[in-house]
Amino acid sequence: MTELYTSVISSVFFPLHERLKKHDTVAVCRKMEVSQWWDRTRLEEFRLLRMRQFLAEVEAHVPYYRKLFSETGFQAKEISGIADLARLPLLDKSTIRANTDAMKSEKARDLARFNTSGSSGEPLVFYIGKERVSHDVAAKWRATRWWDVDIGDREMVVWGSPIELNVQDRIRGLRDRLLRTKLLPAFEMSEQKLDRFLVEIRHTRPKMLFGYPSALSLIARHAEARGQQMDNVGIKVAFVTSERLYDDQRQQISKVFGCPVANGYGGRDAGFIAHECPHGGMHITAEDVIVEIVDQQGASLPCGTAGEIVVTHLATKDFPFIRYRTGDIGVLDGRSCTCGRGLPLLKEIQGRSTDFFVAQDGTVMHGLALIYVLRDLPGIRGFKVVQEDIDHTHIMLVPADEFDKNIIYTIESMFKARLGQGVTITIEEVMEIAPEKSGKHRYLVSRVIPGARRTELKNITPESSEN
Repeated sequence: MTELYTSVISSVFFPLHERLKKHDTVAVCRKMEVSQWWDRTRLEEFRLLRMRQFLAEVEAHVPYYRKLFSETGFQAKEISGIADLARLPLLDKSTIRANTDAMKSEKARDLARFNTSGSSGEPLVFYIGKERVSHDVAAKWRATRWWDVDIGDREMVVWGSPIELNVQDRIRGLRDRLLRTKLLPAFEMSEQKLDRFLVEIRHTRPKMLFGYPSALSLIARHAEARGQQMDNVGIKVAFVTSERLYDDQRQQISKVFGCPVANGYGGRDAGFIAHECPHGGMHITAEDVIVEIVDQQGASLPCGTAGEIVVTHLATKDFPFIRYRTGDIGVLDGRSCTCGRGLPLLKEIQGRSTDFFVAQDGTVMHGLALIYVLRDLPGIRGFKVVQEDIDHTHIMLVPADEFDKNIIYTIESMFKARLGQGVTITIEEVMEIAPEKSGKHRYLVSRVIPGARRTELKNITPESSEN
């Protein structure tokens, strides 16, 4: 039964909050909660109509695509099916960087600047309009409700993005208190911090957890090591995202917290792509997102075949993402979910796994803490960080034309501040960074297992990354 407080927040406060921000979140979510039950035929007809309208807007008002359409002979009015998207070239980060201004719609107003975490080794600056925000929030809200929790229920968020961690001003703090959302930083995961996290979770008694699968599984493992029972605090579901969820992580989190784990897939750039329902189906947000699986040449692959996940987001006319390369490997599922929703399914998602790094003092930190050092520095086109051992970290940098060698001293200083002043930081400039033997790129590699050199950490070893 929904608490009175949650009901007031989800039906009164949050809608008012979104309206003041000029977002259509509530209306979009209501429509999505109806369209999720449509059969595939009706859903595909709706998607085709939206795609035509979207591409017509882009063709008319976005300089980059107006030129591209003209050069390739592509016309939005001639679209007869979703498969026609394949006539357009793939979009990657380098193309967006080279054409950022030209990718903004001439009609766009109040665009918000965003950037990716750079976990792919290539941080990206892009822009989002209010339509895109409304649709992404609505999609997340709908998926949250699948699990019988709602906005206003107590939530514990274990996260590491500076966008979340640095904007804790009074207004944001008040909003989070009203929404009953508490944020725990996922950067440093020392024993002391993990103990504090367990105290916070037990004191707050959240209905839902949200965070990186690696971080939540680390907290769960620590609870077991401490002999603390956490399956009696009232957690109904643990939402995980931003990394690949491994089976042992799912089992660990579920066992310790006594709740199911709901996997989510998406990103700041690509949007809210898919979310798992209680029946186990990884449902694509099909009203907004068209997912293609392509081979190395960009040709579409059938259901059941692994390839790169390419996304077209139909709510991005202000700054379009059309056939955008996520860099992740996935597989589409041609079956329907037993839940009855007509939304198509992702059968498998591979990729996007970041490691934990260990500082000299034994502090275990999320690898994103190091990514954020490099992400916003100018003149860096790509990077790879390898923690060879607890006393030595090797950084490979692919410099851009504007690279200033003095920045090397800044990087060294910032890495030492996180890993320890006695750590040797080797910085190597390279022309390119080769992929792993599997063909995937891995930009964070730690060869240090927490606990290997310090026995007191042996019980909080994170899950190993896979290629």
